[in-house]
Amino acid sequence: MSEKLSRRDFIKLAGTGIAVTSAITGCGPASRYTTREPYTKMPEYNYNGKSTYYATTCRECPAGCGIVVRTMQGRAIKVEGNPIHPVNLGKTCARGQASLHGLYNPDRIQEPGTRTRGDSALTAIDWEAAIQIVSDALTSDPNSLVFLSGLANDHVYDLAVELCASIGAPKPIRFSAFELFESQATLRQATKTVFGSTNPLYFDLANSDVTYSFGAGFLETWQNPVANTRGFSKFRRGSDKRGYLVVFEPRMSQTAMKADEWIPVAPGTEGLVASAIGKLVAEAKLGSAPVAFKSVNIEEASTLSGVSVETLERLATIFANAQAPLAIPPATASGAPNGLGSVISTLNLNVLVNNLGKPGGLYLSPDAAIPAMDSSATYKDLQDLVGKINAGKVKTLFVHGLNPVFEFPASLGFEASLANVETIVSFSTYADETSSIADVVLPDHSALESFGYQRVKTNTLVPILSGAQPVVAPFYNTMSTVDLLLVAGAKAGGKAILPYKDEVEFIQAKIEPLMEAADGYFNGADLPTYWASFQQFGGWWQNSNSSTAPVSAGSLDVAPQISTELSIGEGELFLHTYLSPILAEAGANKPWLQEVPDPATTVMWNTWLEINPKTAEEMNLANDEVVKVITEAGEIEVSVLVYKAIRPDVVAIPFGQGHKNYGRYASNRGANPADLFGSTVNEAGDLVYSSQKVKIEKTGKKYPLSRMEGYTKLERDLGEH
Repeated sequence: MSEKLSRRDFIKLAGTGIAVTSAITGCGPASRYTTREPYTKMPEYNYNGKSTYYATTCRECPAGCGIVVRTMQGRAIKVEGNPIHPVNLGKTCARGQASLHGLYNPDRIQEPGTRTRGDSALTAIDWEAAIQIVSDALTSDPNSLVFLSGLANDHVYDLAVELCASIGAPKPIRFSAFELFESQATLRQATKTVFGSTNPLYFDLANSDVTYSFGAGFLETWQNPVANTRGFSKFRRGSDKRGYLVVFEPRMSQTAMKADEWIPVAPGTEGLVASAIGKLVAEAKLGSAPVAFKSVNIEEASTLSGVSVETLERLATIFANAQAPLAIPPATASGAPNGLGSVISTLNLNVLVNNLGKPGGLYLSPDAAIPAMDSSATYKDLQDLVGKINAGKVKTLFVHGLNPVFEFPASLGFEASLANVETIVSFSTYADETSSIADVVLPDHSALESFGYQRVKTNTLVPILSGAQPVVAPFYNTMSTVDLLLVAGAKAGGKAILPYKDEVEFIQAKIEPLMEAADGYFNGADLPTYWASFQQFGGWWQNSNSSTAPVSAGSLDVAPQISTELSIGEGELFLHTYLSPILAEAGANKPWLQEVPDPATTVMWNTWLEINPKTAEEMNLANDEVVKVITEAGEIEVSVLVYKAIRPDVVAIPFGQGHKNYGRYASNRGANPADLFGSTVNEAGDLVYSSQKVKIEKTGKKYPLSRMEGYTKLERDLGEH
């Protein structure tokens, strides 16, 4: 126990407030002041052979799923979903289960340190010296300070926003590979165009009877896959009949594997197919098509996409006759040259069938429980940042919750630009590509050692704020980044001083307005009681549906511009790059995830190139042969995997491997396909990457892929396509 509280005082505090579920314990007003001791010095409120459970939030992606961590004698031993959390209702994905491998990772950074530029070794410093470094950075030249943040630590970003505003520094920039591969800026702009709103969309898959997905891997990484999977389960059961799913994409993904029909469209033609179906549906239901679909050339869409007119007509009939049809817009295809028009056309398909605000249709998610400071950046913003760095206008760069040297495509030139930054400060928990070249490394606690909160912005009908708390004592000499910034600001004085004593007080100040919110899941007569409930339940949310029906902004009266120029660069084949459903952007340093077979190919521990058998035969390629994949931006080497469920004019590579420095489990394993991306952006500021043309060259080398099953069985299971 902490010296501040006796056992008697702890019992008194733990007994205050409202009654809570007995399954979620280990939190309450006292938890801020008690020390979570390691198992070598067992806390007095634990017992041999008995577990203590902590409700917190999974930080493996920005989705904000609630989890409950079982601990015994001060050690975290199992992660499960929080059964009362509205996002995931007790479910978790593989990444959530493997979060323990982040806590116990042997390659964690254990103490603060500095290095001479170009030297790999860190020289240890104490936290007093670390605080002084940050304090000096806050006062030297605020205009030349840039804070670069990831998406999964909202409370850190919010504190950084306040701190930067107080000292006159530029607003922090937040981005991640999720933003890149989902083209979120494109979806935001399309939503504003079609509905005049910037609120995230809620796709009511659970209550739909016919759903068409135009390249959104909603069972893998798109938005919130755990919530999507719950909705899909109900969709399949159905109230009257089993839901019917059709997926349009050039390569069969995990989502397409679950579909009733996979339609292998040419890359970048998803929007053309949506427009063609829209025109046919309109003519069947209304007699004539509105302006948004009137000029669509069905034959041209068929020729470019590779989908026959007969198939388009059949699918249009199914969609038109559905009771609750739903069209889910592109994700990967949003990264095509015509991405914005494709998303607009798909959203217009929902407007056309009038499913707005109806069960099985489209809703606007409610405002966040705590108003968001800002939306995430666009790729164009990153290009502007690199230009600013190259111009010598950035002297200090703070990086938190992000590995930009790995996650940003090489063509951006971010890593090279860092030579122009005087001081790079990384708050990374792990040694990664960015922290390994940083001048100062000030490790944050791991996710399971931290307080915090995460907004839930997608796949929800109620405002939700996921709460996080430590489940164990910090293993190493690490420090909360929020506490570090607050102490450094106080030391700097002047405008850098913020009105919070520590991280917990900052979080409490943010959630205090929720005490007065109507229809909350719980109430509190005072802040300590409310804080206890916030930790015990794993966050705060409303009970009742707060979503709204979107209102068409007249988009059916305007013809969206969908370019038929589909490819970028020169080459024989299209490159389809997708975010690994297992590793995503930061899971490669966890051996549990490396051991999980890819759902479609069963490959583990490596990167591979998926190629159609017909194309492989024409190019005289076989499984495990190493080939060089070349674009105008760069080249990589990968092993071949002959995969029947892909178009003959497309090759596919997952993103997730290819780390140069990310611990023993990830370093020098596989290749990073982002090295092949160019630098073109679309109208919304997102990177155009999904219609890249590539050349394939044989190397004469061979590197066998590790797989769960033999090739013969895989080919037999897939069958002929």
